[in-house]
Amino acid sequence: MSQNCCSGDGAYDLAVIGAGSAGFSAAITAAEQGARVALIGHGTIGGTCVNVGCVPSKTMIRATETLHQANAGRFAGISAQGQLADWGAIVAQKDDLVATLRQSKYIDQLGNYDGVDYLDGPAAFSADGLLFNGAALEAEKIIIASGSQASVPAIPGLQGVPYLTSTTAFELAELPRSILLIGGGYIGCEVAQMLARAGVTVTIACRSRLLPEGEPEISHGLRGYLRDEGLEVLDGLQYQSMEHDVDGVALHVLADGKQRTLRAERVLLCAGRHPNTEGLGLDVAGIETSANGGVSIDARMRTSRPGVYAAGDVTGQDQFVYMAAYGAKIAARNALNGDSLEYDNNAMPAVVFTDPQVATVGLTEADARAAGHAVVTSLLPLEFVPRALAARDTRGLIKLVADGASKRLLGAHILAPEGADSIQTAALAIRHGMTYVELGEMIFPYLTTVEGLKLAAQTFEKDIAKLSCCAG
Repeated sequence: MSQNCCSGDGAYDLAVIGAGSAGFSAAITAAEQGARVALIGHGTIGGTCVNVGCVPSKTMIRATETLHQANAGRFAGISAQGQLADWGAIVAQKDDLVATLRQSKYIDQLGNYDGVDYLDGPAAFSADGLLFNGAALEAEKIIIASGSQASVPAIPGLQGVPYLTSTTAFELAELPRSILLIGGGYIGCEVAQMLARAGVTVTIACRSRLLPEGEPEISHGLRGYLRDEGLEVLDGLQYQSMEHDVDGVALHVLADGKQRTLRAERVLLCAGRHPNTEGLGLDVAGIETSANGGVSIDARMRTSRPGVYAAGDVTGQDQFVYMAAYGAKIAARNALNGDSLEYDNNAMPAVVFTDPQVATVGLTEADARAAGHAVVTSLLPLEFVPRALAARDTRGLIKLVADGASKRLLGAHILAPEGADSIQTAALAIRHGMTYVELGEMIFPYLTTVEGLKLAAQTFEKDIAKLSCCAG
């Protein structure tokens, strides 16, 4: 392994632009096949997930969840109180975890693969090939894995406002009294609840509804639970302009046809992620991009330029760390061995780490109808799941989507405090073409959240209220 320089003794089999999860996945996959790889990083090694995304957000979400649960008061005879004593200590502990995982899972891994040269500097395409630090870099094949960054919505006046993003929000040394959070996607929902549980007055402002690509029942349920915790959730807004003064920020919106001004000490942008393509010279190389700015690829991860592939957030598709790694493996294998493998996200699980959690896999009801299925659904409130009753927490629901003719399961959507740990069962059922009858006949452990999938499957054809425990 050679860091920060090219050894200069010939072309690389593969050059990978980006040293995040997708870039490392591609480089390791190629090195394991004996390829010589140039892994080109520019900025902090490790990419979004470990540095400013999954790792810092989930540890801080769990910290404030602990604080909230101490004050929940769901069980008789128990009195407890949680108190935020030192926000800076939480941030410092998060920083230590990030640094540890960045070192062990990225920097230290470079020494395990002799075929990988780590090159630190900017990469860009020319009409003839690839440039590194402005000089030509020879590579037989190239994978673009440059990731994404926080999007900035087009709101008049916003550029003059000192805004936070999901990246900088996790770096705050002190918490503001109030925050106006713009965006109702999964990042916005997670961060909003985390900050509210830390004592910040939070207002969520979004154009559509919370989690707009998901099931409306889950969106409606989550909105209610957030409001129960004191968050103000305003959806269906039209943003008009923004400004700031000595008192904080002001967002002027149109809500239900009426003018309204939303005020807070700080504003936090959680309006999605934008692919990192600036400065890559894609137009010079004839590499096409899609409407959302991502690098256009086909099912085999190929771009419009022969020999060039792309994977991860830079494609603007399935912006999850595990999908980035999965797609990068396919790209590397196709680049080195012929384009035989295809990307398959039909059974892709996704989780939103709110409380209750949102976990989904497969088609929504709307998507299934659009695909031509004769759709049937089941909807099971968590009050029918014994685990939820025993835990004194019946917030949530389980919705299953199936094809009415074949009874094949098409989608599963869970809103539950422990929903994330149940979704993989549904993913396996969908991947293997199970029917809801087969899912309902499986043996599940009693008093678990995942048992709710069995009950929801039975709900297609049975009245769950008339069944005994474990019966059916």
